Amino acid sequence: MDIYKMLKLTYLTRSTTMSLKRMMSTQEQDVLFETLNNAGIITLNRPQALNSLNTSMVTKMLPQLQDWEKSKALVIIKGAGDKAFCAGGDVKKAIDRVEGPEFFNMEYTVNYTIGNYKIPYIAIINGITMGGGLGLSVHGRYRVATEKTVIAMPETKIGLFPDVGGSYFLPRLQVNLGLYLGLTGDRLKGKDVVKAGIATHFISSQRLYELEKLLSRCSNDMEVNALLSKFSEPLDEFTLAPHIKHINYCFAASTIEEIIERLEKVQNDWSVKTLKTLSQMCPGSLKITLRALQRGAQLELGQCLRMEYRLAYRATENHDFPEGVRALLIDKDNNPKWNPKTLAEVTDEYVESYFKKLPEEKELKFVEAKL
Repeated sequence: MDIYKMLKLTYLTRSTTMSLKRMMSTQEQDVLFETLNNAGIITLNRPQALNSLNTSMVTKMLPQLQDWEKSKALVIIKGAGDKAFCAGGDVKKAIDRVEGPEFFNMEYTVNYTIGNYKIPYIAIINGITMGGGLGLSVHGRYRVATEKTVIAMPETKIGLFPDVGGSYFLPRLQVNLGLYLGLTGDRLKGKDVVKAGIATHFISSQRLYELEKLLSRCSNDMEVNALLSKFSEPLDEFTLAPHIKHINYCFAASTIEEIIERLEKVQNDWSVKTLKTLSQMCPGSLKITLRALQRGAQLELGQCLRMEYRLAYRATENHDFPEGVRALLIDKDNNPKWNPKTLAEVTDEYVESYFKKLPEEKELKFVEAKL
């Protein structure tokens, strides 16, 4: 082999190695971990994908959270860029029968860890925060909303259900607001997120940099609480206030059919819009969601997540979840073919089949869970 060919081969080998390293480094950067003074800081780092969660991210987060719980005074979690904290899970991957359950298993374990965290956990929910993004924030001690915050649990539209502990936190919101949000996927913005009880503080996005620096110097929960209160801005009237009476009445019903009947009786612009929204949702998802929220109201977080894991596992095996993701996110024809097609066809047996225990080796287990 002449010297030219050898040099060329060496160059190609080096450039291939560098490309592989670059690829690996890019993959590793989907979530960033850094320490600042007394704080561990997590940055969800997929701004092009609105920081949506994948298996890689939650797998890295779990051991880091466990380590910082023992070594840090507090943890702050935020999203890269200013568009989103986290727009949810990467559902295009989650519909896979193998990868889906793996992702849900790890994601729910992270949710459980956050819900039982012994040190202050502060989620900066600046921008879009949906589905999995709520799972990474709402179970923590402090949730900071800004004027850019938009929250929703839109899972019934894609043939899923409000998971990541949705069956725990939604039924605990005041005046049946959680059932309304979980079934309709309606969005709340800015100060409304605090009014609803999903965020704990409202702070201007322009002050987040300063807030993070000062938070990192806090050494205990009392200091964190005092600082957040100092930065927090007064709230306006809840934009859903004119509809609260109707939300409380309609969504107190024990079946989807009865919720619809009550909405039809209300007969105003809000009820007409809500009826239209519900008609666009997956019928099976609506009934599964209502049952999950009704049961979750009586359960602890760990029990809710175990129940949700059974539902998510079954969703990957059934028709509606993959079909919803296909219609809305892959082919984008917005024309899902649900099966069962109508609420009347969604039998009690069908709904209950999702809730049945999995084989013992497939059940969701937490290391410290007492379930």
